[in-house]
Amino acid sequence: MDYISSLNIDTSLPRSVVILGSTGSIGQNTLNVISHHPEKFKVIGLACATNIQLLASQINKFRPKYVAVLNKDVGTKLKSLCSTYIPKILWGTQGYQKIASLSEANVIVSAMVGAAGLLPTIAAAKKSKIILLANKESLVLAGQLLRSILKQTNGVILPIDSEHNAIFQVIHGKFQHIKKIILTASGGPFLGKTKKELKNITPEQALNHPNWSMGAKISVDSATLMNKGLEIIEAHYLFGLPLEKIKVIVHPQSIVHSLVEFIDGSHLAQLGIADMQIPISYCLAYPERINLSYLPKLDLTEIANLTFQKPDETNFPCLQIAKQALKLGQAACIALNAANELAVEMFLNKKIGFLDIPKILKKVLDSSPDMTIDSVETILELDKKIRKITLNLVEKIK
Repeated sequence: MDYISSLNIDTSLPRSVVILGSTGSIGQNTLNVISHHPEKFKVIGLACATNIQLLASQINKFRPKYVAVLNKDVGTKLKSLCSTYIPKILWGTQGYQKIASLSEANVIVSAMVGAAGLLPTIAAAKKSKIILLANKESLVLAGQLLRSILKQTNGVILPIDSEHNAIFQVIHGKFQHIKKIILTASGGPFLGKTKKELKNITPEQALNHPNWSMGAKISVDSATLMNKGLEIIEAHYLFGLPLEKIKVIVHPQSIVHSLVEFIDGSHLAQLGIADMQIPISYCLAYPERINLSYLPKLDLTEIANLTFQKPDETNFPCLQIAKQALKLGQAACIALNAANELAVEMFLNKKIGFLDIPKILKKVLDSSPDMTIDSVETILELDKKIRKITLNLVEKIK
């Protein structure tokens, strides 16, 4: 039986919370939920990279005991901004891991961007924490390893991603009755466009998502459909389901956040407005639900139409490339993630074109090594190697 199907966690409130990536979209939404329910949650720690102006304001409001930042210089600058209250300031990889494993905290929100979130997430898993996971890369890079650690420590992952959270809400532990899970995709800002139309897409256009307010990297991933590809890999490791039981459909309205098809033909779905505070609050208070009456209400009569269609994997091949990586195994998933992070960064810096992203990913995946992934060190070594290969490919394109 999958670990998430029989959760055994301390359900008492209030809960002590650490937020990794507190200045990002997920982090800010989490703090907004907490600010409306101070009787249920206490902020113990906050972490970001370099956005210390915002972090300083969060420190002033929530008074965390600990914070963690990118390096010592950033920490020194942060300290100078904290005039009324100064928490204990940690920094670097060690600082992120320490704040993720604090004995005072029982809930860790893992919302750092990209591979940087892996080591803190593993640190939290080793300390039996309740991990609220928005950093899908942790499962893409180390799904097998994380599942093994969680089994040993009795730690758990609760998914914040709206799609996986929807599935989590619907399943209620009945894994034996699942025929298929169906992840919904908005289609991003370029739904229906041809390769000819995509040729000259700019970063500014890719960042203009029609439904969700997200960070730059995930916005580009949504535009290429790689975000949905990574979510397939995440769902595989999170729910313990094979690829053939995971399907993607495009749903432009982003009202149905995902569905589960059961063996009797029933389809159950979770619906809601496009606001991340809903899945965040569900995980923060699990198994309780908390009042979010301050959010707009879902009115299906105003929406009128909910439409669904198959994803266009010809003009948006990243989805198919991600499926290929999952079939090839964990090493290929690591290679895919490393190459994609770097390719997206190069696109945002206008060093490659939008259509160069899948070209690079396909070339990297076709040459990725077949190797056993049995440690964090192996993951980091392969990640570093693939980034060098990807950089060389980018130089050839330029």
